[in-house]
Amino acid sequence: MRLSFRCAGLLRPALVIFVALSALTGLAYPYAVTGLARWAFPHQAAGSLVERGGRVVGSELIGQAFTSPRYFWGRPSATGQGPYNALASGGSNLGPRNPALAEAVRARVAALQAADPGNRAPIPADLVSASGSGLDPHISPAAALYQVPRVARLRGLPASQLEQLVRAHTSRPVLGVLGEPVVNVLALNLALDRAAPR
Repeated sequence: MRLSFRCAGLLRPALVIFVALSALTGLAYPYAVTGLARWAFPHQAAGSLVERGGRVVGSELIGQAFTSPRYFWGRPSATGQGPYNALASGGSNLGPRNPALAEAVRARVAALQAADPGNRAPIPADLVSASGSGLDPHISPAAALYQVPRVARLRGLPASQLEQLVRAHTSRPVLGVLGEPVVNVLALNLALDRAAPR
């Protein structure tokens, strides 16, 4: 009998601490951080969504599967249940000696060559290899420039105009040293539609 009273005496403070810490770390802290983020960085806190004509067409942070040859293509995606699936982010986890990886790269090279048979330039690696997350919304400037002849031909635009568009949408490294120059494919394709409507 004495033992059960002692357990009850220990259980009550433990439960009070559990409930208090759950409320603090599970409710108060997340709401406070979310509120602060929405006040200080409203665009980023809302998912960095991109709107066009009053409707959301994507996010600056998640790639999209552009398949029409009239658009710039992004990095391949190896996410499960379809490309660029944010609920299944991840790479293929195929090693460099895995035959499935070699076959996937060969198929991507063949698709690029079939879309633009006259382009004999070396294909940049990021157009045939998936990123670790499978959601990368960026490509290298070299990958964008590689696609200029195809897009220019199909859109009826001078290649020099598209090269200028690529340069205008190239983000430079932070502070000039952190990261690499990259091109956001969604932003580039939206600018392409403004320059030469479909």
